[in-house]
Amino acid sequence: MKPYNEEQTKKEQVEEMFDNIAPTYDRLNHIMSLNIDRLWRRRVMRIVRRSKAKKIMDVATGTGDLAIAMAKRVDRTQILGVDLSDEMLAVARKKIQKQGLEERIMLEKGDAEDLHMVADGSIDAVTVAFGVRNFENIERGLKEMWRTLKEGGLLVVLEFSTPKNKFVRWVYAQYAHRLIPRIGGLISKDKRAYVYLPESVDEFPAPERFVEMLKAAGFKSVKRRSQSFGIAQIYIATK
Repeated sequence: MKPYNEEQTKKEQVEEMFDNIAPTYDRLNHIMSLNIDRLWRRRVMRIVRRSKAKKIMDVATGTGDLAIAMAKRVDRTQILGVDLSDEMLAVARKKIQKQGLEERIMLEKGDAEDLHMVADGSIDAVTVAFGVRNFENIERGLKEMWRTLKEGGLLVVLEFSTPKNKFVRWVYAQYAHRLIPRIGGLISKDKRAYVYLPESVDEFPAPERFVEMLKAAGFKSVKRRSQSFGIAQIYIATK
């Protein structure tokens, strides 16, 4: 489904959609995930912390939750947060200022498929939380992140997936396709966005396929960890 103007590219649609829902995005995220998204992000942060990365790029940083968590808990690190949406970045800036993390986190509007502002092999770790499924060209985005990483650098992707268990899948589908659009539409006043978001999960490659895509982009030692009965996956890979 295309949520906005049919003549727009997916990239343009995603940018407009997140600009529209930015003011209510954090509240809705935590309400609709029952705060489980915070747990998943903490797990990503711990993986990055163990890598001792000093230069981190958080792609599709959105309102900056993961970047802020890493800045607070990963010692002596510098983080670049990149996102397509000006309005999401505006929310992130306010949160970063409130936390006093302006010297640790830099934000820049940018396209995950064209990270021209980042030099080859200059980043220790790249993270993406719930952003890869919104890429217009996933393969191009993965290759671009691979380019920016140092040899041996770490990529950690947190993304929704479709549970394999039939009962869990059915319950999740009812929640995602029936309740989320209603709740999201009521609070954000943009029901289209919350119809698109669960549909984008359905369209995202299965975990096994995404692992193969990571390998095809050049990543090694690719692993995945299922979260909360397969509702989400954490993918871990190295250059």
